[in-house]
Amino acid sequence: MNAQAVRSEAAEGGRGRGRRLWRWLRIAIRVVIILILIPVVLVPVYTVVPPISTLMIYSRLFGPVERQWVPFDDIPQVLVASVIMSEDARFCTHDGVDWEELHKVMDQPEGPNRGASTVTMQTVKNLFLWNARSYVRKGLEIPLALYANLVWSKRRTMEIYLNIVEWGPGIFGVEAAAQKYFKRPAKSLTGGEAGLLVAALPNPITRNPGRPSRMVRARAQEIASRARAAGPYVDCLYP
Repeated sequence: MNAQAVRSEAAEGGRGRGRRLWRWLRIAIRVVIILILIPVVLVPVYTVVPPISTLMIYSRLFGPVERQWVPFDDIPQVLVASVIMSEDARFCTHDGVDWEELHKVMDQPEGPNRGASTVTMQTVKNLFLWNARSYVRKGLEIPLALYANLVWSKRRTMEIYLNIVEWGPGIFGVEAAAQKYFKRPAKSLTGGEAGLLVAALPNPITRNPGRPSRMVRARAQEIASRARAAGPYVDCLYP
């Protein structure tokens, strides 16, 4: 084979690799576009349709999942107040992202060592993203939360959150949690039981509201005390 033939074959091989690379790049672009469109389409749909979360779908691969949707009016106000006072005190006034809290976290000299997720951010994370902490996930949460806040009312956001949040392995939503840990419907939860449920939220896999540790019990009492003074913090939900 002469030198010209070798060069021609090498050039053809290079073009072939370029075509394959471009084909895979186009596939990757389409996948990214689809992944972006999923929440864009589903957020408006979820204004009326009870949603399921990515974590529910993942958990279903490994065992049964318990979740019974309950409307906002069947969720006790003390539980809602407990969530707000523990997780997101400015829920009624922010646009889905608590910029003040986020700036505090980002400005720490040693770097961020705690979260600044609002209830809205936690809701879109549970619906569309993954649990492992990363700057990529946090960066996706922010625009999704801003978009969801534009589409959903505050009541709908809280309703979705309390119906999809995980409260133990395969236990999703307040109704399943109330039945599992306290043998009663969600609407009958007491202030103390609401405090225990919310105290378990940071780590629902290891914190059992039905058999709380001393630390969880102490945290629940603190949450219950703050919930009793919620007042204007929940005004947007109970006009």
